[in-house]
Amino acid sequence: MALPRLLAYAAAMLVCALMGVAVVPAVAGDGTVAQDGTALVIGIALALPSVVLGVLVATRRPRSVVGLLLVLTGATTVRLGVGESYASLAARRPGLFAEVYAALSQGDWMFLYVPAALLTLVFPDGRLLPGRRWRWITAGLLVVPVLFMLIAACLPDSYEPPFERTPPLLRPPEAYLPTLGIVGVALLPVFLGLLVASAAAMVIRYRRAADEVSRARLKWFALGGVFLPLTLLLCWAGYLLSGSPDLVVFGLVATAVSIPVATAIAMLRHDLYDVDRAISAAITYGLVTTILLAFYTASSFLAGLGAGRDSPVAAAAATAVCAAALSPLRVRLQRRVDRRLYPARQAVLTAIAHLRDRVHAGQARPEELEAALRGALRDPALRVGYRLPGPRNDADDDAAGLVDAAGHPLDPGDAQVTPVRLGGHEIGAIVRGRAGSRELLREAADASALLIEVVRLRIEVSRALEEAEASRTRLLHAGYEERRRLERDLHDGAQQRLVSLGMAIRLAQRHLGDGTADVGALLDAWVAELAVAVTELRQIAHGLRPSSLDDGLGNALVTLAGKVPVPVALDVSADDLPDDVATTAYYVASEAMTNAVKHAAPAAIGVRVSRAGDRVTVRISDDGRGGAEMRPGAGLAGLADRVRAAGGALRLSSPEGGGTTVEAVLPCAS
Repeated sequence: MALPRLLAYAAAMLVCALMGVAVVPAVAGDGTVAQDGTALVIGIALALPSVVLGVLVATRRPRSVVGLLLVLTGATTVRLGVGESYASLAARRPGLFAEVYAALSQGDWMFLYVPAALLTLVFPDGRLLPGRRWRWITAGLLVVPVLFMLIAACLPDSYEPPFERTPPLLRPPEAYLPTLGIVGVALLPVFLGLLVASAAAMVIRYRRAADEVSRARLKWFALGGVFLPLTLLLCWAGYLLSGSPDLVVFGLVATAVSIPVATAIAMLRHDLYDVDRAISAAITYGLVTTILLAFYTASSFLAGLGAGRDSPVAAAAATAVCAAALSPLRVRLQRRVDRRLYPARQAVLTAIAHLRDRVHAGQARPEELEAALRGALRDPALRVGYRLPGPRNDADDDAAGLVDAAGHPLDPGDAQVTPVRLGGHEIGAIVRGRAGSRELLREAADASALLIEVVRLRIEVSRALEEAEASRTRLLHAGYEERRRLERDLHDGAQQRLVSLGMAIRLAQRHLGDGTADVGALLDAWVAELAVAVTELRQIAHGLRPSSLDDGLGNALVTLAGKVPVPVALDVSADDLPDDVATTAYYVASEAMTNAVKHAAPAAIGVRVSRAGDRVTVRISDDGRGGAEMRPGAGLAGLADRVRAAGGALRLSSPEGGGTTVEAVLPCAS
């Protein structure tokens, strides 16, 4: 087991033992809880976050001393509560224990700052900054408190209640006491300088940090320290509202919780939230609160001068007016703070707003959004995807179906995808490259939603125009092919039979006078030839418009289903349709069933025709092998052209092994 983890576990067990032992002196000799028991409970409660989270950090980062120092930071909080309990016990039972405790407790307050200062020196990698001065600072943080505690133990005037009458444990010659007092006072600014130097180490470390992870961790640690000024604001508010600093307790509690929580997040989940955004918001609201408190203080003072006494109502009313006036000021203040502490957010929102204004002025195109975001975030790998209108396969994930500004498919891969929504519908996504937190990209997505919607619709219109042009070309070629097919069928079939029949009749005409022709047999043969020709002509005409549609779409589909070698379940609730709509619906069903039988090997086919308002839906589904595609030149592509020419839309869903569904939606005005 790594030594830092082992020491952290040992420190945590020692703190728990100290908590348990402290309960004994907290109980008076008669079995009643002493008044200092409250301080003990508060100390233990405030220490638990640091101890528990310190053990967690030591477990997850066994070679880092951050977890150990976090546990020791919680131990200092326990010391505050334990000190009250042992002070009461020592006062009730004078003796050697009282002298030792009194001597050590008079100057041990410096040790309360040592774990936090050491944590600041080594955070986040657990190592000191390179350089001899940082080793001297570390040594000073350990030596100065010990010297100060020993000097305080030698000075009888430094003993505080209830030990003011306790004799000093260490008794140097009287001649040395003034010198020791001067040295003790001199150690105070030295210790303060060491604390300032430890705080400066974090600033230096941040400036030297080359990777974003270290910077994010240092920002989280600084965010925990932001709550320290909160205690001053709460103290100020307490004096203004109640005349006492009692509210400072809430600030101390928030600080005791925020620092270990922020440290644990920095070490274990630095990407949990956008720390820049959190720091910016905390400082902005802190400044707004400071302005409000200052205005309330001034209002109370001026109201007291005017009325000759305090007027809380007038001061509160004036402060309410100030709060209303500060609402627009907060936005400006947020921008200024963002410019300093959250430049990425300010750059992104400014770039989007600038592009939006230029688009409205006709000086730019909305497709330039991707380039604007790349420049603002300094992330050349960032991409903006657009989701085109239309049905989505439920099996697809949120990243599927995206295209870029040119309409080409966009594959985000494993990158973080931030969806863009407008009106409750997903219209696109921002695909992260190498920069930008989730929260920042979400804010960018909200700000750029209108631009993305415009680009999305432009892509859809462009695709529709291209598809219409391609469809018109395919229909023209299909018309030419259909004419050539009819010409061949007529020439090779009915035309040849009719020409042969005419020649036979002319030949028979020449033999009618000599009596060699069997007229009855000839007439029978001619009638048979005419019947075959009529049948061929009917087959050709059926290819143009099935004659079975004369009895309605339902009967035509029944006839069609009877020719299919697999069971077909028909559900036709819309039968009285215009002829062109019924013809298109018939061919959709015919082509879909033919493809299913030919390629999918289904066990059953379902055909459903329904009407809702001015729309007719033809849906053909099978339980075959699936995997159908709409390839150019294939039957489904031609069918899609036919449906599109009728003003409708054809949709295909055919996952591998999941069957195939062909759905056509046709307009029906009457």
